[in-house]
Amino acid sequence: MSDIFDDEPRQPTRQAPKRPGRSRALWITLGIVVALVLAFTGFASFWSERLWFNSVGYESVFSNLIRTRIGLFLVFGLLMAVVVGINLYLAYRFRPIFRPASAEQVSLDRYRDAVQPIRVLLLIGVAGVVGAFAGATAAGKWREFMLWRNGESFGKKDPFFDKDIGFYLFDLPWLHFLVDFTMAAAVIALIIAAIAHYLYGGIKLQSSTDRFSGPAAVQLSVLLGVFVLAKAVDYWLDRFDLLNQGGSLMTGIGYTDDHAVLPAKNILMFIALICAVLFFANIIRRTWILPSVALGLLVLSSILLGMIWPAIVQQFQVSPSQAVKEEPYLQKNIDATRSAYDIEDVEVTDFKGETDLSTAQQAEEVTNIKEIRLLDPALVRATFEQLQQEKGYYSVGDVLDVDRYEINGEKRDVVIGVRELNQDGLPEGNKNWSNLHTVYTHGFGVIAAFGNQRDLENEAQSTRDEPVWLEQGLPPTGELSKMSEDGYRGQIYFGEKSPDYSIVGKAEEDARDVELDIPDDSETGSARTNTYDGAAGVPVGGLFHKAIYAWKFGEPNILLSDRVNKNSKILYDRDPRLMVEKVAPWLTVDADPYPAVVDGKVVWLMDGYTTTDQYPQAERGSFQDMTSDSLDTDNEFRTLPTDEINYMRNAVKAVVDAYDGTVTLYAWDEKDPLLKAWRSAFPGTVKDKKDIPADLLAHMRYPEDMFKVQRYQLAAYHVDKASTFYEGNARWAVPEDPNSPGQLQPPYRLSVRTPKGGEEPIFSLTSVYVPNNRQNLAAFVSVDSDASLDTYGKIRVLELGGTRVDGPGQAAARFGSNDEIQRRLEALTRNSNVKTINGNLLTLPVGDSLLYVQPVYAVRQGTNTANYPVLRQVLVSFGEKTAIGQTVAEAVAKVLEVDISEGKTQPKGDPKDPKTPKGTVQEQLQDLLVEADQKFKDADAALKKGDLAGYADITKEAEKLITEALELSQQEPAKKE
Repeated sequence: MSDIFDDEPRQPTRQAPKRPGRSRALWITLGIVVALVLAFTGFASFWSERLWFNSVGYESVFSNLIRTRIGLFLVFGLLMAVVVGINLYLAYRFRPIFRPASAEQVSLDRYRDAVQPIRVLLLIGVAGVVGAFAGATAAGKWREFMLWRNGESFGKKDPFFDKDIGFYLFDLPWLHFLVDFTMAAAVIALIIAAIAHYLYGGIKLQSSTDRFSGPAAVQLSVLLGVFVLAKAVDYWLDRFDLLNQGGSLMTGIGYTDDHAVLPAKNILMFIALICAVLFFANIIRRTWILPSVALGLLVLSSILLGMIWPAIVQQFQVSPSQAVKEEPYLQKNIDATRSAYDIEDVEVTDFKGETDLSTAQQAEEVTNIKEIRLLDPALVRATFEQLQQEKGYYSVGDVLDVDRYEINGEKRDVVIGVRELNQDGLPEGNKNWSNLHTVYTHGFGVIAAFGNQRDLENEAQSTRDEPVWLEQGLPPTGELSKMSEDGYRGQIYFGEKSPDYSIVGKAEEDARDVELDIPDDSETGSARTNTYDGAAGVPVGGLFHKAIYAWKFGEPNILLSDRVNKNSKILYDRDPRLMVEKVAPWLTVDADPYPAVVDGKVVWLMDGYTTTDQYPQAERGSFQDMTSDSLDTDNEFRTLPTDEINYMRNAVKAVVDAYDGTVTLYAWDEKDPLLKAWRSAFPGTVKDKKDIPADLLAHMRYPEDMFKVQRYQLAAYHVDKASTFYEGNARWAVPEDPNSPGQLQPPYRLSVRTPKGGEEPIFSLTSVYVPNNRQNLAAFVSVDSDASLDTYGKIRVLELGGTRVDGPGQAAARFGSNDEIQRRLEALTRNSNVKTINGNLLTLPVGDSLLYVQPVYAVRQGTNTANYPVLRQVLVSFGEKTAIGQTVAEAVAKVLEVDISEGKTQPKGDPKDPKTPKGTVQEQLQDLLVEADQKFKDADAALKKGDLAGYADITKEAEKLITEALELSQQEPAKKE
């Protein structure tokens, strides 16, 4: 019994050793689980990406990228691992057999004893980790590698080294990577080998003699020789980098670079070569004196020649006569910059800025008044939503778009937006997973209004001053629907506001449609549903794909719900801009996708740019800084790894079908060498320019980001002479937006006439300049934006000289100081709940001067979502005169100081001779403007009745009357004299 009792207390003691085993097993199990979770997460991300590319027809892009990146990872990762591993092995293999006893060696014994059992694992581990980092770095250089492999001649040479520009764009970045990789490998191998030699006694720091064993001296000499030799090559490459080096005056080689920095690079290169030879010679000589002296000379020379000498040259040779010294270099910078940004063929025309329109030639250039776009795309969003969205879960873009459509044979400016899905507008009780991801899956149709018309005659006060709709309602009706016999397919599955993911498709062929199209069909009185059958989308009926996407989106319902069936597809990554960036990762995509109705389809149109920061001698600039304005303050540079560029081309026009997600890329600038290289790298992904359908081409337009960058550079580089450029007196600036102080005025899309631009208004992207640090107007700039015209991309600058013309800020100040304008605006805001909002301040060429037009909107204050801006007045400034009116005709009449409030006057003069002047000039002006005002009203009435042909004819007559009035107004002073 005593034995039994004696054993009982010892049972826990016997079991105690098992606890560490169970704990270790638990941690191992937990580690395995974590590893599996991470592995499956990575696999789900990778596989879903592959499936997405396959669903949009660009699997070759994904495969090409993966092959290239994996290849770079393996080649350079293995190369780095081999270099590190071999050097570790050699350091251990040639360790001293006998190590004399010393305090240093005794202290290292314990480290050697610790390393000895795991030396193989340590070698493999260190080599593997270092190789993985090197491989990951190399994988990120796929752009440089692909351009190096596929680049070709640019057809131009740089002005200093006489090398083709393609060398700088295609070859130099990759050569830099190879040299940097070699230097990094040599340094890492040197450090690891030195540590190993020290650990095993090959290096004895505390010894007064023979600090390096023979093998250690050889190995370190070789590695140092390789590093310094690579540094010599790096100095050789650095010479070419001078052409892209930023300076206080310009980008590129200047006088100091040419006469001090460039010779210094050559000298340092030869010193580095000598230094490398001495290190290699140390393999035999085994003395560190000469290599050490050479290395010290290299370091000293890099300080003296690379820093002090250039500073001396700059201070004592360049600064006292900088204009003379830098002129030839600055001229090269000007020529290269104008070429790199495609602004070398800008047409600059002297513009008097005078308001004298008395001659017939000037009268012919008066702008087409009926084409002035009054609707501000940035302000009428709420108007479009409240009057046309139908339900709270529809929405339009934050800033609407301006396009051109041919209506009854006449091209008209149109403000257009897509009615997209906004799930935030759903009632809270309806926001369940099934509704959010399988029922409310898409938007429907477009909303469009004439840019220059509003309904002033509608008797219903609540709808007064509405836009005149070109396309409206659900189902959509209007002129755009009539362009195709069957209307257009209205479902918007791919858009800027699409949900993160949607699951579409019905279970059986004869089952009812499950995706909501129109909540209240006006024809049937009930909801209309639809089932997606487009090309894009990943089949998600199988268990494997369900599991992949349930994991990717963290949603078990994808795996469990019966709404996901064998016919289901999952749609995700549906933003048109994101889609283009993914299928063409080498492009920088314009920030503003815009919709169009083409051939019975709603499509998104975008522009893609090829950019680089390696164009020799061209001025660098921040892409974000160059494109930011009051409408776009955060245009992130999402594609390429650098924000700075000094070359840009509108290389590609991209189209995304809003229904089925089809992405099509068309080459636009087919001469662009960068585009040629990328087409070679990703064959078959970009179609030829000739393949663009004519109906689609009619809606392609000049891109905003391209114009903003050119506008930014043109402000300084419209000057083509170095001496004038250096003085800086001719430098321009983009003015602040009067409606958004501190932010630049955005460019505006208008149909305008310019001298030498032809008689017909051209759909253009326009902007203005003010002199640097001044507010008066310096120039008006426009670019022909209709891609169907031969003049597309023609930049025209009207440079003001002589007569002073108000800039946008000064024109806005005149509006604010005009008593009549302020009284009329105050009348709109007598109700304390109403405030006025100024629309875009448009600038249009008129004769030899410029006309400012600004719409004014009224909106009720408060948080009520039913509040929306209503266009109530139009402000006009011409010369020093300003006026306000409900129509452009009325405002122009006020500018010309003609009263048309009492209606049309009786004609005066000889009725038998219609050419005889009727009354005084003032009376004739009154007749013309009263008649023009009535014509505009008649045109609005014809438009509401659907008589588009009548509308076009009447507005043309009104235009002629306005033109005659403007011409006649300038003849009055002469007659009085």
